[in-house]
Amino acid sequence: MFDQSPSPRLPDAAGVGYKPQHFSAILSDPAPVRWFEIHAENYMGQGGRPIAQLRALADRFPVSVHGVGLSIGGEAPLDQDHLSRLATLLARVPVASFSEHLAWSTHGGSYFNDLLPLPYTARTLARVCDHIDQVQTRLGRRMLLENPSSYLAFAESEMSEPEFLTEVTRRTGCGLLLDVNNVFVSAVNLHTDPRSYIDAIPAAAVGEIHLGGHDEDQDEVGQPLLIDSHGKPVAEPVWALLDHLLSRTGPRPLLIEWDNDVPDWPVLAAEAARAQTVLERVAA
Repeated sequence: MFDQSPSPRLPDAAGVGYKPQHFSAILSDPAPVRWFEIHAENYMGQGGRPIAQLRALADRFPVSVHGVGLSIGGEAPLDQDHLSRLATLLARVPVASFSEHLAWSTHGGSYFNDLLPLPYTARTLARVCDHIDQVQTRLGRRMLLENPSSYLAFAESEMSEPEFLTEVTRRTGCGLLLDVNNVFVSAVNLHTDPRSYIDAIPAAAVGEIHLGGHDEDQDEVGQPLLIDSHGKPVAEPVWALLDHLLSRTGPRPLLIEWDNDVPDWPVLAAEAARAQTVLERVAA
């Protein structure tokens, strides 16, 4: 049985994705954010500066580990070597949470530098649940599954994304990492209602929330096309959608993602401060 409440836990407060160029600024900031997230694949080496910085960070703050390489939705069996490296990382420092994407990124021995979508069918559901069961058993902890950003829909899908995610949580006991920007991006691209998506998600399963920026483009017929870029501030419609989500869930650990064109620490900290204000308003 996996541990559903690992210690330490993430606070219901704002955090940011950790970037090494911010290390000195974080340590010298008298009131930085409350927690940090790292990408697992950046810390799977045997030591050196990344692990030293991670340990120093974990001494002061709760740390969440976010994976991008397990290929949870892939047709092939899980990469057991990758899973073992992940387990080693999680044993090195106190980790408050682990999450992965509902996506696939490997096939036939090839690795793709992207998080690719999958059809929502009974067959896919069984495979994803089996993979999650393996991960949770190997790591000895509950994992969170993140909703993807979508740019197309599969004709063979038999259920909606919220229905798929709800069934995954029911079968495996995993939680959800709900990325609000991904919900908004997918809704615009697929011409669906983002609020209806959030209303269909099991609120109790949401263990963490992500916010990030997106780029605006057009498709080949001139319709709006949003790209989940993580390279700019959170858009105002996404902040509004966050309010709707928090009205259902109450405060949750809330992360600001900024992975491309990363700004100086004060800019990132200001985005997190806005997120913290939103959480405090909901709590009040």
